[in-house]
Amino acid sequence: MQMFVQERQEAILSLLAQNGKVLVKELSEQFQVTEDCIRKDLASLEKRGLLKRAYGGAVISRVNTHQGFVAQRSEIGVAAKQQIAEKALRLIRDGEVIFLDISTSNIELAKLLVRDNRRVSVFTNMVQVMQVLSTPCAVDLTFIGGVLNRKNNGFVGSMSIDILSHMRYDAAFLGTVGVDVYENAVFTYMPEDGFTKKAVVGLSRRCYLLSENSKFRADGNFQYATLDDFQGIVTEGAPTKEIKEKLESYQLELI
Repeated sequence: MQMFVQERQEAILSLLAQNGKVLVKELSEQFQVTEDCIRKDLASLEKRGLLKRAYGGAVISRVNTHQGFVAQRSEIGVAAKQQIAEKALRLIRDGEVIFLDISTSNIELAKLLVRDNRRVSVFTNMVQVMQVLSTPCAVDLTFIGGVLNRKNNGFVGSMSIDILSHMRYDAAFLGTVGVDVYENAVFTYMPEDGFTKKAVVGLSRRCYLLSENSKFRADGNFQYATLDDFQGIVTEGAPTKEIKEKLESYQLELI
């Protein structure tokens, strides 16, 4: 069955994230469309700042692509986030105290905790995660308040940090808007969100970064951690060989 244009373009971006480059001829054969059709796809994606066209194909372009409201972002790349959540679920042990920060992948992880009726204590500062875990289930939920950031639909800043700093977490699962494996940098956009994430990292025995492969070509404005602050990074699939080798150089488990 032939893909819709949006589905094909999302698949192209996924291949680009995995391989670092794509070729028009190979994409044309894989998706069974004309090379001219693929060139139009690449032109459209380049116009949106999601790749850079090169001779015969396209390469990764590092861009800021994370400025939308969380309600919009949660509708994008759902399958990848669900894969990440399934992997993250296996890292959680019954009886643990865990922190789920502002991350659209954590919304999917929260759904799995409810589905499997996991007996854990969850602290979160994200409204959607709180809403999911408020349904009848075995999770012991604590919601971190403070000053609401409506764009992220979560609580960040000094008041939130003061509240969450009274705990020590067995494991924390944090999101990112971009990862630079060459500069050893993990990004978000807003300083308030960044300082809140940074505090959680310092209060957690194990930290896991939830990151779609597309985040390896994206940037943010505020560095809140380095890759060696984390025990592991959870992705939907294997990244490029070059990125994988860089991640392993930071003693980081690729999950």
